[in-house]
Amino acid sequence: MAKQTSIITLNGKIGGISFYKTKDGYQAREKGGVSKSRIMTDPRYARTRENMQEFAENATAAKLLKDAIRPAIVKISDPKLHNRLSSQMMKVLKSDLVNTRGNRKVSEGDWNLISGMELNARSSLSSTVLVEITLLNTPSDWTVSLPPFNPMDFLVVPEGASHFRLFAVGASVDFTTSERSFVQVPTVDLPVSAVTDPIILTVSKASLSESNQVYVLGVEFVQMVNGQEYAINNGAHNAAVILLTEKV
Repeated sequence: MAKQTSIITLNGKIGGISFYKTKDGYQAREKGGVSKSRIMTDPRYARTRENMQEFAENATAAKLLKDAIRPAIVKISDPKLHNRLSSQMMKVLKSDLVNTRGNRKVSEGDWNLISGMELNARSSLSSTVLVEITLLNTPSDWTVSLPPFNPMDFLVVPEGASHFRLFAVGASVDFTTSERSFVQVPTVDLPVSAVTDPIILTVSKASLSESNQVYVLGVEFVQMVNGQEYAINNGAHNAAVILLTEKV
């Protein structure tokens, strides 16, 4: 380890030398590390290879699920959703009791571990929609019901919003074939200034043929001006949550 003694301090890389600052001052070191070929063959790096394989498996699974629900969350998800989803999916993978370490699969894990996950870390559904929500799950349908309510009393309405809509989503994925399905049932755009009628959203499971299924409820706020719809603060106040998971 070399120390920089010049009055000129450097940060970054020059050639094969990395310059960086520590509590002991500016230091420099040569590029080093273990070669990829050694990591992939040396028995001493077996644990590293296991971690790499499971990381790749999890990354692929997380992307597949995110792609499956993307049409519903394009105006909702926070910038770190992929990282948060990957972290939660890794818990699913590590719950696999069938395969050995290094070969564990998301498809064999406890799928219920992602139930309750908020899809926008900036705005949770439970703190945005305050009205009582009734859920009914049957072999053929998933239904969300809300009684009539005054949006100004039972929604946390962002400044500038004139309308909102609720939506229910069903999505399914097959982690082996990478196939996916998606069903979305939205309300019409509802004014925030008027009491709603009863709201019933029913997702038919007939179109969700893949094994790992998620069911989502969400809310979006918009501003309507001369018939044109405008997002409110880039969707920061929109919210959605995975309310139910099933494995068939």
